Amino acid sequence: MRILMVHNKYGALSGEDVVVSNIVKLLREQGHEVYCFFRSSEEILGSFRLKAKAFFSGIYSFTSKKAIRRILAEQKPDVVHVHNLYPLISPSILSECSHSGLPVVMTAHNYRLICPNGLFMTGGKTCEKCSGGREYWCVLRNCVKSLFKNVGYALRNYVARRKRFYIDNVTIYAALTQFQRQRLIQEGYPGDRICVLPNMAGVSEMNVSAELGNYVSYIGRVSPEKGISTFIEAARLCCNIQFKIAGLNVRMPDVSREALSNLEFCGHLKANQLDEFYRNSRIVILPSICYETFGLTLAEAALWGKPVICSRIGGLPEIVEDGVTGLLFQPGNAHDLQAKVSYLWERPELCEKMGQAGREKALCEYSAQKYYKSLMATYEKALQLAQANYRQNVA
Repeated sequence: MRILMVHNKYGALSGEDVVVSNIVKLLREQGHEVYCFFRSSEEILGSFRLKAKAFFSGIYSFTSKKAIRRILAEQKPDVVHVHNLYPLISPSILSECSHSGLPVVMTAHNYRLICPNGLFMTGGKTCEKCSGGREYWCVLRNCVKSLFKNVGYALRNYVARRKRFYIDNVTIYAALTQFQRQRLIQEGYPGDRICVLPNMAGVSEMNVSAELGNYVSYIGRVSPEKGISTFIEAARLCCNIQFKIAGLNVRMPDVSREALSNLEFCGHLKANQLDEFYRNSRIVILPSICYETFGLTLAEAALWGKPVICSRIGGLPEIVEDGVTGLLFQPGNAHDLQAKVSYLWERPELCEKMGQAGREKALCEYSAQKYYKSLMATYEKALQLAQANYRQNVA
């Protein structure tokens, strides 16, 4: 199969960027021809002029539409798989794809189809005021602390909704969890065109780690919505347990100055370093306070045979079975997190039991083989729908 992958990379490496890279690698390993139409937000860093252009290109990009038209003519893909489109590509390319009779599969890595900032969160709290076509709340509530960005985010969502760029031109939406699927349906997206396609864990299916581990860890972007403050406060309360954080902290540059003897900031880790970090963790935590679409680190930790503790929010309870593969705690409640950490830490046998249960679940639901099978089924369904629509339009 010939697949065109479309993605606007973020300014700093994100989990979404990693996922897209892993999908491309997987498809090529399976013998498919994969072509990439990628842009990167790094292109506009440090330039107000380029950011101003991106303000408008996020709403509608004639340049991207022309580029995608040329790529479709040259590469003749069977399927177009879309990820992030902002701010340099824009939804303008979608109509070009559908008018060519091509099926468009769109993975919803966040909530940007509904919420301008993609998080359902502002001011450190969950927020759904933009739901129901009220994008203006992004400006009124100053969601991202920048009038320029607030207006741009709100406008591009408003135009995409009013022009029906997504509704009319995306063949299949791939949600990461049932929670996210239901939120899309509530906003008017057609349920019969939304499948649930969880991310695959981007680690090899190695033998389960035999080491119990000697610290509690967080792996991912160091950002307020990830509940980093809750993690740090739990470390303060668990003064006899070592805590470690691995990830870029460009969004919270001062957080590494927290003076705790049992808390270590390890920064961004390379692949081999990350493997070692997982191996030596006893418990992996995802303390998010926003509606996570999918906690990739939870699936990766499970493949390492590590128990996980995460917030009871968004789609996370679908990944972590409370009391079976890990524990859930109240979002933002450091005392609840501290209690769950202490409970597991003091029970090494339970850590191993939960870790093994989590690994079995991850191998069944989040392995590369499982993802590939589900992705191919999604592509096939999209092809059938596109062909049926084409025949209907011709008739």
